[in-house]
Amino acid sequence: MTTDRGTAEQAKHVAEAEVRPVAGHIGAEITGVDLAGNLDDGVVALIREAVLRWKVVFFREQRLDHAGHIAFARRFGEPVVLGRRGSASPAGFPEVETTADRLELGGRFGMEHEEWLQRRRHTLLRGWHCDHGARIDPPAATILRAETVPPYGGDTTWANLAAAYAGLSAPVRAFVDGLRAEHRLGVGYQPRPGDDSYLRHLLGHQVASVHPLVRVHPETGERVLYANGYYVEQITDVSRPESAALLEMLLEQAVRPEYTVRFRWEPGSVAFWDNRATIHLAPSDNAHLGFPRVMHRVMLHGEVPVGVDGRPSEPVTGTEAGRW
Repeated sequence: MTTDRGTAEQAKHVAEAEVRPVAGHIGAEITGVDLAGNLDDGVVALIREAVLRWKVVFFREQRLDHAGHIAFARRFGEPVVLGRRGSASPAGFPEVETTADRLELGGRFGMEHEEWLQRRRHTLLRGWHCDHGARIDPPAATILRAETVPPYGGDTTWANLAAAYAGLSAPVRAFVDGLRAEHRLGVGYQPRPGDDSYLRHLLGHQVASVHPLVRVHPETGERVLYANGYYVEQITDVSRPESAALLEMLLEQAVRPEYTVRFRWEPGSVAFWDNRATIHLAPSDNAHLGFPRVMHRVMLHGEVPVGVDGRPSEPVTGTEAGRW
């Protein structure tokens, strides 16, 4: 039973926390909260509500270590345990993935990191993605914290897919409500001439699912334009030229500036976003600068998406709900 003193203390902590929107459709900064502390239920509820309302929330000057990062994530869901991580990720904390691991990927397959990025992101929209979108059950949320950041460059940008859907005209919304699209790992990768070991790796580790193009958010009930440039190349049941034209239109809609927010990282910054209602763009303006950028992320288990018609997503290959 909560005592009067405990209730007063909880109210005090909630009162100290403040949610400050930073853009018109997406993004808010939360102040007055120590994520490494013993968060009471009221503060957790405030953060959850802010994530659902603003899609991504930001915290500054936090003192989280790996254990604290995982403990904070557990207040909002079950952290994902990845079966495979790079050497930069911390031993003993399987829920934590260090994003510097990705710098190793190109080298494993005989490419400099810059070439690897260019072959994966050969269009302006290709880099926009939700985390692990080819899975049958993409993560519900991601919590990313900054350890080391460059003095300039390295910002991350998010887009609000619920606002993007609402911004479509009524006839277009009605049309896309009934469409589905295949999300596949590695679509659009431009192979190297001759033997390409990364292409062979992709073909041997395929992950693909068919998701509704408009997803109903399981908590808010919002309709979400569930498209991204990194995983989606084909809308099912339409021709490839029709699919390409539709996807270009929808992705341009999704990343219109008014639906986005850009965040300037500092050491100790934390971003917590709804992976079901956003896509984000990792930076590509800092690799040539030579400054380290070390980030750590924890993802929360998600649900199988459900469309407007009530039909869930369907696995194609290499994915099973709940199994990583």
